Amino acid sequence: MLRQTDLRLIAELRKNARETLTNISKNIKIPISTLYDKLKAHEESVIMKHTTLLDFASLGFSCRANIMLRTGRENREQLGSYLKACAAINNLYKINNGYDFLAEGIFTNVKELEDFLEELETKFELQEKKTHYIVEDLKREEFMSRNALSNDS
Repeated sequence: MLRQTDLRLIAELRKNARETLTNISKNIKIPISTLYDKLKAHEESVIMKHTTLLDFASLGFSCRANIMLRTGRENREQLGSYLKACAAINNLYKINNGYDFLAEGIFTNVKELEDFLEELETKFELQEKKTHYIVEDLKREEFMSRNALSNDS
C-alpha cells in the first residue's frame, strides 16, 4: 500500500496532471525534490500515462456508446485485435457474464455507429451485441482525485 504522502501526490495529479510541482509541493507540504523523486518512481510503477480528457461533442463527435459484444471462441482473438486497432474505439475491456468485450466507441453520428456495428456483425459473426448510448457524463475519472481516498462528496 502507498503512504499517505504518495496518495496525496496521486490525488493532486488526478485533479490536474498539468499542475506545477511547485504548487503541488505547497499544497501537500513536501519539498519539490522529494516530490520529483516520488513522481519519477510512480511513473515507473503506478502511473500508466498522463493524458487529456476531451469534450468529444465539441469536437464534432456527438455519438458515444458503450458496446458489449459476444462472438464464438474462433472469432474472439480476431475481434479483439480489430477493436484494438479501430480508431473509433476509445476504451476496450475484456469482460465476463455472457460477453467477451466492452468497447466505448466515439462517432460523429448515430449512422456512423450503426454502420460500424453492421460491419462488426458481418466480419465476426457476433452472437450478441448490446449498445448503450452515453447521453451525459455525470462523473468521469474522479477516483483517487480527492485526498487519499476519503469519502467526501
